[in-house]
Amino acid sequence: MTTVQSRPAPPTAIRPRVVARTGLYAVLAVNTAVVAYFFAQAGFASNALIVIGRLFGLYGALVMAFQLVLVARLPWLDRRIGMDRLTSWHRWTGFALLWTLLAHAAFITFGYADGAGVGPVTEIVDLAETTEGVLRAIVAFGILLVVAAVSARAARRRLAYETWHFVHLYTYVAVVLAFTHQVATGTTFTASSAARTYWYGVWAVALGAVVLGRVVLPLWRNARHRFRVAAVVPESDDVVSIHITGRDLDKLPARAGQFFLWRFLTPDRWWQANPYSLSAAPDGRSLRLTAKAAGEGSAALRHVKAGTRVFAEGPYGAFTALHRTRSESLLIAGGVGVTPIRALLEDLDGHTVVIHRVTAERDAVLHDELRELAIAKGAEVHLVTGPPVPDRLAPRELARLVPDIAERDVFLCGPPPMMNAVLRTLADLGVPKQQIHFERFSLAG
Repeated sequence: MTTVQSRPAPPTAIRPRVVARTGLYAVLAVNTAVVAYFFAQAGFASNALIVIGRLFGLYGALVMAFQLVLVARLPWLDRRIGMDRLTSWHRWTGFALLWTLLAHAAFITFGYADGAGVGPVTEIVDLAETTEGVLRAIVAFGILLVVAAVSARAARRRLAYETWHFVHLYTYVAVVLAFTHQVATGTTFTASSAARTYWYGVWAVALGAVVLGRVVLPLWRNARHRFRVAAVVPESDDVVSIHITGRDLDKLPARAGQFFLWRFLTPDRWWQANPYSLSAAPDGRSLRLTAKAAGEGSAALRHVKAGTRVFAEGPYGAFTALHRTRSESLLIAGGVGVTPIRALLEDLDGHTVVIHRVTAERDAVLHDELRELAIAKGAEVHLVTGPPVPDRLAPRELARLVPDIAERDVFLCGPPPMMNAVLRTLADLGVPKQQIHFERFSLAG
């Protein structure tokens, strides 16, 4: 299969990201209204605190289900919104969930305590001992508190991804406990068969999406394609490319700019999954990733042997030509961020300018390939070298290299400080936001 170059959508077309985002908002809005309807249909308690607490509990359940959909890694959503944005939404809805459930617990406890004429602590103990499902809710809330604590930025930076991921998996235990609590004590389950059907449907869709996207699809694709390492090629002292082969790769829906979570099935690495972008456009025969030795896992890649089995999850990411809005493009790469940029250069038609930003020429990995591709496609390549400060991609310099920058799609990939600086520069130069495309690696449990 040859690489299919992507043409930009017509100016009147609705952008794929807008379609997906609007669809998510619409689904959430409709379900918010449905929850309110069934809540009102079930009737109100005489105590206002209990009424408010129950409503918070229902919306907490809805937010929890929505969170699962955000991290289910469903291909349709991922390609249009991107895992980084979905993960960011998951994080913020997680904190919203925490406050919603805290409000649910507080209002319910104080409401029942007021009716019984006892203190809130005594009421919590009484409810846990006498009411089915309450103890499970308390355990679920405790689990969510722990997950929230390890997900805070300060804690997250100190934990290995595998450790954080293992703790995060307990969220699914909390989900099951919360659902059984809702079944046991939720007034909407007892008041209406329609409401009962609705809530079973909500949880079936949410949990089904997770099972499909996180378990069934990866297992099916790896069973079908049987990925193996074909060759390991050093690109520099600290950068290596790994070529992957397999069966029926022309049926794999991967695009230039996307990444996989790669798990090399060796005795010392099978449990580690790392995100690496494709550094060449998929051609239906092989895949290639290129990685810099930025940590212990990346450094060990050059010792992987040909023939090693690989478990790959993906493809993921919205950093593709699917989101083009203009016929001409600017690709900006920083350091090893050149890997998806190099793949995109293969996939794009129209006049393309590539800017490769590195500290020194020796750091310009894959630059020879960029030049060869540029010659074949009639593109321009600029190698910009020098220390990060002063910034070589300030507005004046970038406008000099690409005078018509505001008329181009801009694809950007590199280290976070460099990306943030370039994003500010693009804003200063008046490049519309819908023409700027970037993605940050950000994984959720």
